[in-house]
Amino acid sequence: MRVTTFEPRMRMNLQFFSQEKTEKATPKKRSDSRKKGQVAKTAELPSALILLFSFLTLFFLGGYFKERIHHLFLLTFNKYMVMDVSIHTVLAMASEVIWQILLLLMPIMLVAVLFGFIGNYVQFGLLFTGEPLKMKLNKLNPIEGFKRIFGLRSLVELLKSIIKLLVIGLVVFYTIWKEKDNILALATVPLDHIYSYIAGLTLNLGLQIGVLLIVLAVLDYFYQKYEYEKGLKMSKQDIKDEYKKAEGDPKIKGKIRERQRRMAMQRMMQEIPNADVVITNPTHFAVAIKYDNQQMDAPTVIAKGQDFLALKIREKAKEHGIMTMENKPLARALYHQVEIGEAIPAELFQAVAEVLAYVYKLQGKTSSNS
Repeated sequence: MRVTTFEPRMRMNLQFFSQEKTEKATPKKRSDSRKKGQVAKTAELPSALILLFSFLTLFFLGGYFKERIHHLFLLTFNKYMVMDVSIHTVLAMASEVIWQILLLLMPIMLVAVLFGFIGNYVQFGLLFTGEPLKMKLNKLNPIEGFKRIFGLRSLVELLKSIIKLLVIGLVVFYTIWKEKDNILALATVPLDHIYSYIAGLTLNLGLQIGVLLIVLAVLDYFYQKYEYEKGLKMSKQDIKDEYKKAEGDPKIKGKIRERQRRMAMQRMMQEIPNADVVITNPTHFAVAIKYDNQQMDAPTVIAKGQDFLALKIREKAKEHGIMTMENKPLARALYHQVEIGEAIPAELFQAVAEVLAYVYKLQGKTSSNS
């Protein structure tokens, strides 16, 4: 009784452990996951790069932005404020203003697009897929939505946002606190000095925040990669099932191979009546040889077999009046060295030629006697 209760429990335990996801993902699962758009990535890195390099663009192209803004104000107050208002002049003014704003924002937009692309490319390379855009009905399930909102991942995202706000808040507070005396003194300086000071302080804050966000984004990327690898892990049973799908069920493949062997043996047995001679061991091996000097450069093996199959070949040869010759070393060499349908190799050609010559001689005597 103890043995009968222990074995089912052991099988259940083995089945449980086989379902544990402890194995690394196979290349096929990684490829399938990538095709679905599921990759290790963080949205923080592209946005941090965009912020940092946008401020760097403002820093290095400050003269360009100043010139474009000055030109826009000149157009507005020197030209458009004194022009005659009509449909044509309003349309011309709107077109010109839009064009000037585009010229002003063009460097920032180009930098945003470029580093948004770079921020994603360094994480997972080039990936074009429409799978995430497909409508999935399970996303409408309120229970699944509740799990997503109050799940562990949502809690982690909330903590990340809180940490990010705290870090940015501390940086802003510390920077402004250091500059409090200069800020209070702005009331006594000219307007252009105020503009320059505020612009410099804003750029300084932007660059500091951008660098900090990149550091946080890199840390978040490693966390996302860890979660991604953890989610990709497979159980031993998953790997076996994937192998079966990719390679086919071993049982089915075995049946297919068995059927192929039977068909090949049937074709081989059908060729035996065309043989000139069957060379035997005499019991262990049998090799059927055919030679047609009009179509072949050398004698060819059209059938061969060992033990039971050798017996079948001898019986088939006897049934159709094919001569059987006993030559143990030659039969063994032909069986091991020559495949069905192949010509006799040079090192065995002499021995086979002697056998065929002897067979043809006997057949000639027999035909003359008959």
